[in-house]
Parts: sequence; structure tokens; C-alpha cells
Amino acid sequence: MTDIDMSPALRVPPAAPAEAIAFFTARLTFQADVSDVHASLESGAPGFVLVDSRAAAAWRQGHVPGAVHLPTADIPARAPHVLDPAVPVVTYCWGPGCDGATRAALALARLGYRVKEMIGGIEYWIREGFPVESETGVERRAADPLTAPAGAASCAC
Repeated sequence: MTDIDMSPALRVPPAAPAEAIAFFTARLTFQADVSDVHASLESGAPGFVLVDSRAAAAWRQGHVPGAVHLPTADIPARAPHVLDPAVPVVTYCWGPGCDGATRAALALARLGYRVKEMIGGIEYWIREGFPVESETGVERRAADPLTAPAGAASCAC
């Protein structure tokens, strides 16, 4: 069988199981999805601080209730005053098209914090129907059926 005949998805073959375990473990070490972050926050004892790394205008437009506002540029100066180094941090920004949460996580890691990034950002938080807080109160939109199961609290994946 030639490369042309092979499935496009398998032109580069899957990794050996041990390599796959290392890769996927690493991804889960560095990232958390919005559903897991939401469930953790709802538990009342998430075990982390959620940091919104966006600018002030974005924060005012809407943020995850209970998040700490710490714009990426302010992290070196403000993080030691607002975050406990013993408590892990989860960062978020706008969404998958934005590296802001990644830059914030890197800045926090450079300061010695244990940190993860919430993949999907505020975009997927909203699309999954979770509450958003702004200056006018807390709002909850219907979940987008393309990102969350209709009528279910989570995808249970």
C-alpha cells in the first residue's frame, strides 16, 4: 500500500501506547476543559483559583463568577499580592483563537505557580450555557447544541 492509498488520517501512524500515554497525560496536566472547571467551581471546593487574564473592558463585558481578574501584563507585579503560591491556578482568556490564557499561564509558571489553562476560554464557557457575571448581574444563556449536549448538565466524557 502506498501513502496515496492510505487513509489520510493514518499517513502519520498513531504513536505507540507508551508515547500516547505520555502525550495525553501531559495535555491533561496542562489543560482543563470548561465543563470540568465549572463542575469544580460548583463543588464549592475547586482546589484552584480561576484567573481571567483579559483586559478590564473584557472583564466588565462578562466573566466567570468567582474568577480573579488579573490581566496578563499585570501578573508579574500583582500575582504575589492576590494569589497564594500554594494554591494551583487555572487561567482563561477569550477562546481557542486566543493565546492570552497560555501567556498568562506561562507568566504564572515563571513566578513559581502551578498552573493549568482552561481550554475554550470564556467563549466555550458561554457556549456551554454556564453563568457569566457582568456589571449588570449574572446571566446564563442556553447551551449551544453544537458544543454541549441538549438538556444535560455535562457530556459525561
